[in-house]
Amino acid sequence: MIDYGVRNEYMSKWRSCGVVVEGEPIAVGGINPWDYPWRQADQLPVELPHPNYPEQRHRMVVYEVETSGRRIVFAAGELSASVWAFYVPIDK
Repeated sequence: MIDYGVRNEYMSKWRSCGVVVEGEPIAVGGINPWDYPWRQADQLPVELPHPNYPEQRHRMVVYEVETSGRRIVFAAGELSASVWAFYVPIDK
């Protein structure tokens, strides 16, 4: 089996926040991620289903944002030209 450096977690550990055009406001962990600099988290990207077409899988990079003493972790990826999907971890 080939390791492509992607964790295949589907939706067992992630919840979709939605799909937006780049720069359009979206609530991700209580913030609009476009308002903050993103830092790539120290973990492999995850493969997650498209929110509207779950049979399609997409590689999402895991990012972190620091704001007001909080660390927001989310996964994001460009589904098509300037169209982004966002996911947050599911708290168990």
